[in-house]
Amino acid sequence: MSAPSVPAFCMRLLRRQLVLAVRRPVEIGNPLLFFAMVVALFPLGLGPAPDRLADFAPGILWIIALLSNLLTSDAVFRSDFDDGSLEQLLLSPQPLYFSVFAYVCAHWLVTGLLLALVSPVFALMLNLPVAGIAALFFSLLLGTAVLSLVGGIGAALTVGLKRGGMLISLLILPLYMPVLIFGTAAVKAAVDGAPAGPYLAILGAMLSLAIALAPIATAAGLRISVDA
Repeated sequence: MSAPSVPAFCMRLLRRQLVLAVRRPVEIGNPLLFFAMVVALFPLGLGPAPDRLADFAPGILWIIALLSNLLTSDAVFRSDFDDGSLEQLLLSPQPLYFSVFAYVCAHWLVTGLLLALVSPVFALMLNLPVAGIAALFFSLLLGTAVLSLVGGIGAALTVGLKRGGMLISLLILPLYMPVLIFGTAAVKAAVDGAPAGPYLAILGAMLSLAIALAPIATAAGLRISVDA
């Protein structure tokens, strides 16, 4: 039997990861629950004044989305490493770049995409003006994809460690900062009546760069971790 084509192999990997995520609903629910809990706590800390919440809402929502993504990055390759299937993936004739990209896409679909879809509800809870909701959605859509790609690098480098959660935070958190800055700026610009397009374009450029380079770095990290 001939080996499957690269697109077919990647689609199988993506479907497999999504099926595993559905079978472990806790992995999907944890980021959403974390998002909801922190959003609910901020009014208690800042006070219920609508104007104050609206001023801080863009930064609050983006920080929570970043931390939610960071919370799940460690698990991107963990289960496959534990059961040995990650080693088989490295030995397969398929390009590792596309295999890694399939893993990252699955992670984004069950974390970043879901966070972007529910973000308007949490935005209204923090009294974010309606003018900023569209910018929040699109900035999270682009930004969380970048976070997943960058997080994959940290996950690959720490997958062989027993307690890699703290180390992955130290490795990739500085790389998350530009995404946080421009994502928050896009929402603030929309709220203030300024165009959010330039900030979204920068996020799009970051995503293009991450798609080109992050899977290469992730593949190299996996080889280092598995061979170590």
